[in-house]
Amino acid sequence: MKQAIIIRKDLKMGVGKIAAQASHASLGAYKNASYIKKKQWELAGQKKIVLKIDDLSALMDLFMDAKRQKLPLALIKDAGKTQIPEGTTTCLGIGPADDDKIDLVTKHLKLY
Repeated sequence: MKQAIIIRKDLKMGVGKIAAQASHASLGAYKNASYIKKKQWELAGQKKIVLKIDDLSALMDLFMDAKRQKLPLALIKDAGKTQIPEGTTTCLGIGPADDDKIDLVTKHLKLY
């Protein structure tokens, strides 16, 4: 069991902004998971990986791939209060889900 957080690298967000957006993605995807997957993930130590993706187009392709796999998802759009314009899609949370199911859609991405 794990969760993947995918961050757009083209936005050049500061480290604090990245941390905040990743937190939104983690919690959002968690809320969309089944009760059983949530409990399995919690008992397994809540493993997370943070990955990078080139741009919005690639992120949306990944989102659609993960959606076809019926994985819990959260696509995060910024509120526009600090570094990024309102409505900018910053990152994607996937899971918690089985490692192999997440790897199916994220195996080509590099660690952030």
